[in-house]
Amino acid sequence: MGSGVEHISMDQKAFGIDSAEKRLNELGYKQELRREMTFFKTLAITFSSMAVFTGTPLYGPSLRYAGPASLIWGWVVVTFFTWFVGIAMAEICSSFPTTGSLYFWAAHLAGPKWGPFASWCCAWLETIGAVSGIGTQAYSGAQALQMIIFLATGNNKGGGYFASRGVFLCMYIGFTITWAVLNSFALQVIAFLGIISIWWQVIGGLAVIVMLPLVAQQTQSASFVFTHFETSPEATGISSKPYAVILSVLLSNYCLYGYDTAAHLTEETKGADRTGPAAILSSIGIISVFGWAYYLALTFSIQDFNYLYDENNETVGALVPAQIIYDAFYGRYHNSTGAVVFLCIIWGSFFFCGLSVTASAARVVYALSRDNGIPFSPIWRKIHPKYKVPTNAVWLCAAISIILGLPILKLDVIFTAIVSISTIGWVGGYAVPIFARLVMAEKNFKPGPFYLGRARRPICLVAFLWICYTCSAFLLPTLYPIQWKTFNYAPVAVGMFLTLIMLWWAFDARKWFKGPVRNIDLQNVIFKA
Repeated sequence: MGSGVEHISMDQKAFGIDSAEKRLNELGYKQELRREMTFFKTLAITFSSMAVFTGTPLYGPSLRYAGPASLIWGWVVVTFFTWFVGIAMAEICSSFPTTGSLYFWAAHLAGPKWGPFASWCCAWLETIGAVSGIGTQAYSGAQALQMIIFLATGNNKGGGYFASRGVFLCMYIGFTITWAVLNSFALQVIAFLGIISIWWQVIGGLAVIVMLPLVAQQTQSASFVFTHFETSPEATGISSKPYAVILSVLLSNYCLYGYDTAAHLTEETKGADRTGPAAILSSIGIISVFGWAYYLALTFSIQDFNYLYDENNETVGALVPAQIIYDAFYGRYHNSTGAVVFLCIIWGSFFFCGLSVTASAARVVYALSRDNGIPFSPIWRKIHPKYKVPTNAVWLCAAISIILGLPILKLDVIFTAIVSISTIGWVGGYAVPIFARLVMAEKNFKPGPFYLGRARRPICLVAFLWICYTCSAFLLPTLYPIQWKTFNYAPVAVGMFLTLIMLWWAFDARKWFKGPVRNIDLQNVIFKA
């Protein structure tokens, strides 16, 4: 990288330059990634990162904590507050359309004194969340595939094959490697698959949402779905109703994030100062509607609430939505073919989501290494000469994700832990730039096309407080009594990691890490709008 700064001559083409590229140059970065993404392609990848069916593995536990009313109305409440976070981030994205997104925002919004520290904290939170996010999708995909094979070969009562922990881990690793391979090619490959993904999820989602209640021989009453509240202290060990509600709502907290993917793609998107914010808000809108409809369809289609958790049922109580879908199809057609088809639709959602999350995580690592914030940064910031993607960063993310999944061989709560780590890191990373935007002087902010004006303070305040609540909720124990196999080790893992990062900052990094590093010299550049 040499001195880290490159000069752009005055005879550089100034007319017709993309508005987001112009802003990128003003912020001190040259255009290295290929800028060819359209709004729809960016929306497709962002939408895929959130995914309609993301919360499927958490549906069963969430339903059991406090019953259907808490789960269904919890989604509405979480959606309401998510809009505050999304709107706050959309404004910042419009002003700073860079791949570094969150931590770049934090550095500039916090000012020269606190910028490096804010950037450091945000960068590592974001890295933790994005990389572990790959693990959540790999686990979900492996679990869905495990259930597809199980039902297709006979289920629990017909001698079906239920993958062992070792085979499950191989599935997990297989998905992670597949996503890394696909992300090693041009982003247009991922964008194309993202477009397939958005139609897969819209059409497949509509099919599941509409057909499932129609196939079910009987459906639950609206009273049961919208007003029934029931805790299960004998199964969860939790008798406190407020505590049970908080845990029940974790499904919604987990599903409704990931929209910052649009920000990570801004250096590869045309007119990103406009399309980035639009993709963020559009993704929230689509997912909030489709997600709620999906969980309503599942809940209305329940045939026998208690049977869902019976270890002797057809799915050994391992995946409640799979049992709901199986009961609906078997009850009407006396076979599991329809259930397998629907589960394939859900599995496809996880596959596409993991593909997009890998793309997002790699760009987080690339952006941080570009600013020398990761050990061996010169390796991770290398761009493939042909495909113009951060290939080394892709494979680093995949390797870490595989390591995170190794406890599958021994622990029962690995998914809960990975979900908690991902959510705390990913959503926690949102808090830093939003808080900085809340407290900064307005005169120091250069607005983009999407600007909140005076509304930014109340919006940012609500968004920040909601993020604090969300992160705190994922630190809570999810089952009592606390034992080795049921221990949510996320607080320990996140605590240890953050402690190491803070110690690194205190004793070393603060001496050399100054936040985003310019790789372009603007003094000789003339821009014309």
